[in-house]
Amino acid sequence: MRRMSLTSSPVCLFLLLLLQLIALEIMVGAHSLCFNFTIKSWSRPGQPWCEAQVFMNKILFLQYDSDNNMVKPLGLLGKKVNATSTRGELTQTLGEVGRDLRMLLLDIKPQTKTSGPSTLQVEMFCQREAEQCTGASWQFAINGEKSLLFDAMNMTWTVINHEASKIKETWKKDRGLEKYFRKLSKGDCDQWLSEFLGHWEAMPEPTGRR
Repeated sequence: MRRMSLTSSPVCLFLLLLLQLIALEIMVGAHSLCFNFTIKSWSRPGQPWCEAQVFMNKILFLQYDSDNNMVKPLGLLGKKVNATSTRGELTQTLGEVGRDLRMLLLDIKPQTKTSGPSTLQVEMFCQREAEQCTGASWQFAINGEKSLLFDAMNMTWTVINHEASKIKETWKKDRGLEKYFRKLSKGDCDQWLSEFLGHWEAMPEPTGRR
């Protein structure tokens, strides 16, 4: 029987990438910043079509939604960040990214019809150690199904759900989109992480530093 290479399966590739991210995360001195977006193709009146949560080292400290178009601080770190000039830049960027992701969602043809809106859940992740970016990636889930992973460090795509293969090919051909993802995760995200580290390290242990 022919043995399958560990790298021949998209699922295996995804697991290997996750293991690499986990290994990086547990390194001494490694810190991470994560933006979780939930985008809906449509929403009822009074309900946001875009919601975002921002985590530093897995601690939630900021929330955003398209209805209010405002960043809501959570905890001591959130209050410290909210008091800086970066708040305005973050609010603008979260709004712009939300709109761009919604345009991507509207271009996706759902495999099955649903009574509710189509959804796109996106995780933008960056990691920093020894004063440099050591990880940057995007993970996409379509209608609750993990579908694609984009490694912004080496500009490669991994298909998690085979139904997303056509979407991957479409996005991969758009070099501008890939550069946009790379700029946000390896550029902006890393810059914010570097800035927020000063506030994080100044916080007392009981606030959630782990």
